[in-house]
Amino acid sequence: MKTGLVILLTALALGAGVETVGAIERQPLYYQDPSGKPDYSPTPKKDATGRDYVPVYEDSGETPATTPSPTPPPADRKILYYRNPMGLPDTSPVPKKDSMGMDYIPVYADEAGGAVPGTVTISPERIQTLGVRTEAVARRSMAHTVRAVGTVAADERRIGVVNPKFEGWIEKLYVNTTGQIVRRGEALLEVYSPDLLLAEKEYLVARSAAADMAHADPMARDNANAIAAAALSRLRNWDISGDQLARLQRTGTATRTLTLAAPIGGIVMDKQALEGLHFRAGDMLYRIVDLSTVWLMADVFEQDLAQIRPGQTATIAVQAYPGRLFEGRVAFIYPTVNAQTRTAKVRIEVPNPELLLKTDMYATVEIAAPVVSATVLAVPDSAVLDTGTRQTVLVDRGEGRFEPRAVKLGARAGGYAAVLEGVAEGEKVVTGANFLIDAESNLRSALQAFTAPEGKSP
Repeated sequence: MKTGLVILLTALALGAGVETVGAIERQPLYYQDPSGKPDYSPTPKKDATGRDYVPVYEDSGETPATTPSPTPPPADRKILYYRNPMGLPDTSPVPKKDSMGMDYIPVYADEAGGAVPGTVTISPERIQTLGVRTEAVARRSMAHTVRAVGTVAADERRIGVVNPKFEGWIEKLYVNTTGQIVRRGEALLEVYSPDLLLAEKEYLVARSAAADMAHADPMARDNANAIAAAALSRLRNWDISGDQLARLQRTGTATRTLTLAAPIGGIVMDKQALEGLHFRAGDMLYRIVDLSTVWLMADVFEQDLAQIRPGQTATIAVQAYPGRLFEGRVAFIYPTVNAQTRTAKVRIEVPNPELLLKTDMYATVEIAAPVVSATVLAVPDSAVLDTGTRQTVLVDRGEGRFEPRAVKLGARAGGYAAVLEGVAEGEKVVTGANFLIDAESNLRSALQAFTAPEGKSP
């Protein structure tokens, strides 16, 4: 009677998918298709022909001969689920193969947890496969680069013109080509002027009369000296050089022609002077520009003006010299905005000792505009996982463990974001493949929420 009862209980246990070995009852890990196909079930099941799925136990190692089964996990590790081998967001509570025949990868309980709640643990091989890169959190100055375009212009303070204050004729040209480089004080041309010649003779007569009245009464002597001084002052007011006045005083002889010199050193940009040309008082004969320093007139967009300050460094590139950069500094921000382009002119002073920069050259400029005055903790933009309402970084805690950490960010500039709170200086954050780690972390958290309590069968 007892024997029959044992046989009956054993049959019932097998029908329910439970195997008894001696007095120990074993629970199957999962059930496999009886024909060996890669089809599994966490509960007893029948195939299309009505055959029962075969139970697979943790220590049995029995699998159908036609299809190899995934290697059973070690007895001391609990499998939470199986994930897609290609990293796709697809999991299974039982062993499974993807469309290419690759086994799903088991995820163990000790991988999903860690010393810190929410920490993700990844094997070194997986880290290398994902291409994980990290960078230490460090203090740095936050500078935003403002980009603009502009044209090269002459420095208005380095432009000189030759326009005599008397009427005359050009007798001889010493500088007779546009573009010629001249030095300050260099002779440009000789002119003849009846008014100038008459003024010289008046001075000489007045000086001679003052000398003759050296022993006359004081009033007559003072009047003669005043007339001589006025004649000399008239010559000075006509911009006659000091050298030529000294020669006139030394020799006591008026010359028919007078030499006009360059007021500044530079390049002759405009030349109206021709030999034999008659000119009137105020006519421009030469325009000379010193291009040793030039201006770059940059068009900066309205939204970037608040970040521009005089004294900021600017880097200039021109198409004429590929690969070569010129350095300058912001000197002035003009007070008007173009209504059509919504840009404002920003004047940048650029040293040009080799005279490579020409006026009206097209140029691109980058202005380093500091966002904050002091150095701040910053992380690369690529390290931030931004959901729109929350910003997170993955902190590398070593040994393949990564902790998602919520952070509060400040200004962004130059590919970095200032961190106001959330991480400390020196901590390493993931800058490459962090979205893959984050996806796996979210996946594990979601699955852990659906994991059955300990001791209950699925």
